[in-house]
Amino acid sequence: MKMDDDTGSRNEALERLLASINMHKHQFGEDTAHVEIHGNKVLGTHTLPGLSVESQERTDGVSVVIRLAAGVELEKPVYFCFGILPEQGMQRIEMDVRIEEGAKAEFVAHCTFPNAREVTHLMDAKIVLEKDASYRYFERHIHSPEGGLTVVPKAQVELKEGASFSSEFELIKGRVGSIDIDYEVECGPRATMELISRISGKGNDKIRIREAGHLAGAYSKGLLASHIALRGDAVAEIFNDLRASAPYATGHVDCNEIVQDRARAKAVPVVQVEDPKAHVTHEAAIGSVDSKQLQTLMSRGLSEEQAVEMIIEGMLS
Repeated sequence: MKMDDDTGSRNEALERLLASINMHKHQFGEDTAHVEIHGNKVLGTHTLPGLSVESQERTDGVSVVIRLAAGVELEKPVYFCFGILPEQGMQRIEMDVRIEEGAKAEFVAHCTFPNAREVTHLMDAKIVLEKDASYRYFERHIHSPEGGLTVVPKAQVELKEGASFSSEFELIKGRVGSIDIDYEVECGPRATMELISRISGKGNDKIRIREAGHLAGAYSKGLLASHIALRGDAVAEIFNDLRASAPYATGHVDCNEIVQDRARAKAVPVVQVEDPKAHVTHEAAIGSVDSKQLQTLMSRGLSEEQAVEMIIEGMLS
């Protein structure tokens, strides 16, 4: 399968990219902002008043600069579609995001690699939220069943006073391949952060997650949550680090991993408290599915395999 300009127009490439996530260009109205990038080519961009998206294609990737003006509140999510449709390729995206004072937006990103056998996806983001800004980001990955994919997303996030940042990463269909997530967030006074990941690994998938949060401002809040299901020979290493160095800062680290077959899992929750008025908690659970839940579902007519799948789906939902 080949995707180059010589096999069709950018519009045809755009339709094929969107079709891989069961969407089409005509589904976006004029009141919906969206950006589509295939490989290292920008196929489409539509913005709204107060939202600026500037992209530049380079030989080694694409740079995207996003600005949301002060006080602007977008009613509908901004949609991103990043992907590579051929079996081989590399995508490198650098994102520079600034949400100005009091602005609010939700971003939904679909990362699609449905045919990958030898594909690399690199994402490096720098995100700044100014005072009382709000930024919600949901990232859903669609991978091939072969697992021939390497995904390396990195983000450095700075939250000013009263800012709110939420990021959810979901990969529950297709093989993971190899994924290495590295996020760092620093919170100012009254700022809130949430980093949530839900990943299902199988075969010889390799999952590594490093998430770090610094509650540096008074009354700041933070949550690091990882929900991982492993089967076959899959391996996962989760490193969650939450540090509170300001009065009345509160946070929680939650890591839940279900392990089946010959899979292996490691969780390292680190909590640091550097102010007597701060409070951080953590909870980590690694093991097979809960036997009581399993027996309850099997007593209702489900096979053991069906019951295990239902429990895993519930954890990842």
